[in-house]
Parts: sequence; structure tokens; C-alpha cells
Amino acid sequence: MRTWGSFVALAAALLVPVSATPAVAGVRAPVRRMPAAPPCPNVPPPSTRPPQPPPAPDPAARAVGGAALDTAGLVVPPASTAPPPVTATSWVVADLDSGTVLGGCGPHEYAVPASVQKLLLAATMLPRLDPNREVTVTAGDLAVEPGSSAVGLVEGGRYRIETIWLGLLLRSGNEAANALARLGGGPDGLAGGVRAMNEEAHRLGARQTHAVTPSGLDGPGQFTSAYDLALIARACFANPAFRRYAATRTAQIPAQPALRKKAFAISNDNMLLDQYPGAIGGKTGFTDLARHTYVGAAERGGRRLVVTLLGAEVTSQRGWQQGAALLDWGFAQPRDASVGRLVEPGELDRTAPPAGGGASALAGHADLRGGAPGPGAAPSAGVTVAVGAVLTAGGAVLLARRRRHAAAAAATMSTGSVLREPEIPEQD
Repeated sequence: MRTWGSFVALAAALLVPVSATPAVAGVRAPVRRMPAAPPCPNVPPPSTRPPQPPPAPDPAARAVGGAALDTAGLVVPPASTAPPPVTATSWVVADLDSGTVLGGCGPHEYAVPASVQKLLLAATMLPRLDPNREVTVTAGDLAVEPGSSAVGLVEGGRYRIETIWLGLLLRSGNEAANALARLGGGPDGLAGGVRAMNEEAHRLGARQTHAVTPSGLDGPGQFTSAYDLALIARACFANPAFRRYAATRTAQIPAQPALRKKAFAISNDNMLLDQYPGAIGGKTGFTDLARHTYVGAAERGGRRLVVTLLGAEVTSQRGWQQGAALLDWGFAQPRDASVGRLVEPGELDRTAPPAGGGASALAGHADLRGGAPGPGAAPSAGVTVAVGAVLTAGGAVLLARRRRHAAAAAATMSTGSVLREPEIPEQD
């Protein structure tokens, strides 16, 4: 699944005349939106699988965090430097502590998560499960897609829940995801765990996220956005246990003498930890449908930033390297730089939408500074209607867009030729 960002932005621009918005006294200068196409260079994937149709655009969901985030293109603060070119079809850089969004590209564009969905599982189940409890892995836990990532848990094996968390976050174990969802899902087991994940996404304000599998393995109707991932990551990094697990370099999976299985070591597949000064953790992801996805966080000069990116291709940079480049850009921006904010958990449920003002209510009453909204801050409904009509063009047009942008992506990513690395699923 690729995001529809560049195509939707172009089509919406052709269908809807741009109306000028009058300046409002006391409100920061309008956020600079980069008109150059394509704002997010992308490379066509080698997979021939048809794109999975995204849900219909929801103007309220697209306004969460501020009206400026309702764009399929690039949004950055007025005086910011240009962000580095990456192949991700959408991304967000945000401050984990203040919740400020420093910039993004298609922040609210739908995409497929792959294994970064395990962060939603962590945000949901870490408060529910006793890490010292010893549990038994079942055959159902091991029912994962052949060839997908697994940590090596065995049926009938007895493990502490903390060990299973390490298998999930270090090695992206899909059987670990199944076990944790089942254990935290109550009487309904794994199905109850997935339902709890979706309830947690709603509570966090991640209104464009819907989980179908606990691991992030592809399932029909499973989507997220770069903005939603930033909300989810912020919730994860607020949990001390998650921070400890995500920063763990190596761990030991204990032996299972009754099953004649020896102990073995695992290592963290998030290379940002070893290659980026100040890295504090993150998560890699890959499926044929999602392509490369990544979430990474780092601390520098008293600031903790997170980057989320979706739909990336491996050309000259891996997913974590693209994330590192965007983190560098974020740390170079002034502390007051902002294009929006991450809403607080439960905020959207506490905010009753006024008559005819659902979008601004879901945005948490935030202007670009994360404060009270200025007059006229609501996003244009006309653009959203046009985008909804454009989406009916379907997958064939999206594939044509991919072909058109292939050459542009190569030129943007490097001044010379771009060497394409083999498709490596980054352990997912």
C-alpha cells in the first residue's frame, strides 16, 4: 500500500481554486507549503500487488493537531530550512515532550503500517501485563505468515512476559505479538487484544489508525498515518518499561529444557541505536504492501524528537537512515518552530464539536502554535470533497503516478546515479 499524497495533492489543486485566507492579528505567519512537485519523492515498488484502497477522507480526522496538517504535501515552519529528500511517501517530525509538530509531508495521508504497528500493541498492553508473569506460548501464537519475522519462541515454552516484550521490540517477533495480544485480550484472546488496540488508538487521538493484526502483518482495512504514529510513539516513550526495552541492545531467550531447546541471544534490529548519537529507540517495519516503515527517537540538547515515516523505498538509504536525516533536520530547527501539535490522550473525546465545527473540535482547538485557534483556521471543506472525488480514480492512476515519479525520485535523492539495494525486509 502506498499513500495517495502526491496524486491527491495534484488533483485537488486542479479541481479546487485556491482561496486566499486573510491574515489574523496576533497569529503567527502562515505555514509555508512547498508547491514544488513531487514534495515527497517516491520510487515505484517492485511488487505487483494492487494498492489497497484507503478509507474515504475524513475532514475532521485530517484536521487533528491543527489545520495546517491537512495537506498531502510538505508543511514546514515559515523560516525553516528545507528538509532532506527521502523516499517515504509521508512523514512527521515531532517533539516527544512538548508535542509540537516541527514538520511533515502528508501527515494525515493513509498508509499501511507493517511492524511499526507493534508500537500500538505496546502502548495498549504494557499497562495491562505483569512483566514478571510466566506464561506458556501456544500453537495459535505461532500461526504467523511463513517467512515473516519471528523471535524463535516455541510451542509449550514457558517465558516471562518481559522476555516476550524484548522479542517483540528487538526482533519484531510476530509470534510474540500474537502472544501479547492474546494475553492482554481478556476472554476473547487475540481478537480482544486487537479490539483493545483500536480502542487505545481512539483514546490517543489516532483516528486514522485501524488495526487488523497485532503484529502489523497485512490485513484488509489496516491503516495508519504518520501523524497517528507520532501520537502512538509518544505514548510508548512515556512508559519507562518501553524506553528500557526499546533501548536494549541484546537479550537472552531462555532455554526450554523440557522441549530440548537451548537458550539463545537476540540483538536489536534498530540500527539507529548504534549509529545515531542520542538515539533512544524506535521500530522498523516492512511488508510487500507497506514497503519500509520506521519510527525512531533521539535526544539532543535537552530535546527529545521522534520521526515517523511510511511507504519508503530502499535506494541510497535504509528506513532508519532516512529517519536519522529527518531527525537531524528537526534538531536544527528553533525550539519554537511549529506547524501543529500532537493532541493529548483523551482530548478529542473531551472536546464536544460545536455545531458545524467538527473539524476544529477534533483538531483539539489548536492553531499552528498549539494554542487557541484563530478565526478562519478551519480547513477548507471544498478541498476535502474534491479529494474524495479524486480517490475514485482508483489504483490504475496511482500506478501511473509511480511510473511518472520514478525518474524525479532518483534525481532528487542524489546528484549522481542511485544504486538500488536488494529489497531487505529489515527483519519484518
